Parts: sequence; C-alpha cells; structure tokens
Amino acid sequence: MRSSSSRTDTSFRIPNHLTNNIKIDTMFTKILIFLAVILAVLAVVIQMRPDDFSITRSATMAAPPQVVFDQVNDLHKWEGWSPWAKLDPDCKETFEGPPAGTGAIFKWSGNNEVGEGIQTIVESRPAELVRMKLEFIRPFAGTNDVDFTFKPEGTGTLVTWSMSGKNNFMSKAVGLVMDCDKMCGDFFVQGLASLKAIVESPAKS
Repeated sequence: MRSSSSRTDTSFRIPNHLTNNIKIDTMFTKILIFLAVILAVLAVVIQMRPDDFSITRSATMAAPPQVVFDQVNDLHKWEGWSPWAKLDPDCKETFEGPPAGTGAIFKWSGNNEVGEGIQTIVESRPAELVRMKLEFIRPFAGTNDVDFTFKPEGTGTLVTWSMSGKNNFMSKAVGLVMDCDKMCGDFFVQGLASLKAIVESPAKS
C-alpha cells in the first residue's frame, strides 16, 4: 500500500512568472490610483484660489501731475521708463491710432521675457487718470486692466500704478509656485523709479 505522501499533487498552481506579473500589475495600478488622487486634489486646490487679482504700487514724485501724466499718456514715451523695454532691445513695436490719449495703441512682439501683446488707452483724463486694456497673446493669453492715477501731494504728485484682472486655471496654477504680486510689483517699482527720474530731471521742471 502506497503512503499518502507519495501521491501526485494535482492541485492548480499559478506559474511563478505569472504571479510576478500580477504583482507588478497590481503595484502599477495602485501607483496610478495614487497619482490620480494627487492630481485631483491639486486641481481642487488650484481651482479654489482667488478668481481675481490686483497688483498696486505707488511713488511720490517731485513734479506736477500734468508733467507725469504726459509721460504715461503718450505710449511713445514708455520706452524711456518702462522696465520691460530694457528686457528686449530687439522687440518689434508698432503704434496705431492717435499719438496719445484715448484710442492710442501699442503692439509689441519680443523674446520670451516680454512676450507679445497689445496695449490700448481706453480712458484719459488730463493730470488725473490713464486707463488701459492690456491684452497678452504669449506666453499666456489674458486681458487685464491697467490704471495710472495722479494725485497732487504737496508740491509733487502721488502716482499709483495698478493692474487687475481674472485668474484663469493656468494663472492660478502658476501662482502656487510663483509670487506673481512680488514679481510684477517689482517691475512696477522699477518703472516708477525710472519715471520719477525723468519727471524730476531739470529739463522737466
């Protein structure tokens, strides 16, 4: 009589190479699920960021409001003080409409630092306000509102440069890793400093 230990084991066994494949597929599936959850959470976080933004910087200049206004109201004069003008000396620029004031248009197309866009003066009140529509074409499409206000302060002028607009999904995402207020605000500060130097020069007094 044969012992039970000598019986042939006829139970079904999954080959080792198939078992390994199943383990790999299971691990890969778990990784995909984990990444999907992370992306979903990130998308929610991005979407919950503010829908609007506003950046404002001010400077006091020892010059009458009209003198400062004239530098901003004439888009041809921006090259002398705009911080973006220095980023790409080869930037292609065109002007349309009246030489200054409401309806004046400035178009530019340059390197990756300045991009491409259209700047249009939509409202102009002498010595008080210059309001513009700023349309970006690249690197990111978007439309913002830009205001320059000029308020008498003693014998000088308080100049305020502000930009506001809507945050789309891409700009909200960029805002997670970049301080856009500081980055753009620093350019405003540089521009106001250059504008101050121009209007306070003896030739402008």
